[in-house]
Amino acid sequence: MNPNTNTTTLIQISPEQLQEVIMQGVKSQLDSFLENYKPKKSTDLLTRDEVAELLQVNPSTIWNWCNKGKLKPLGIGARVYFRLSDIEASLIPLNAA
Repeated sequence: MNPNTNTTTLIQISPEQLQEVIMQGVKSQLDSFLENYKPKKSTDLLTRDEVAELLQVNPSTIWNWCNKGKLKPLGIGARVYFRLSDIEASLIPLNAA
């Protein structure tokens, strides 16, 4: 056997024990992932650039849509924000031909 290879030999372990070891490893990885994962909620605020990236348009398009009333900007001082829920609500279904 090559001492440089990373191998594990299972001796006298039942299928149930093996399953438990695997489940513990998966649970550990999932717990670690969930500690760092924070999905955007519909109440989250987005900047103009984030909205432009989300909708894959130029930031000037966002400005035009605000002027036409298609998007509802919110602001504090010189900062402009958009609610994700408002953006989703402004999307309209298109009829498929």
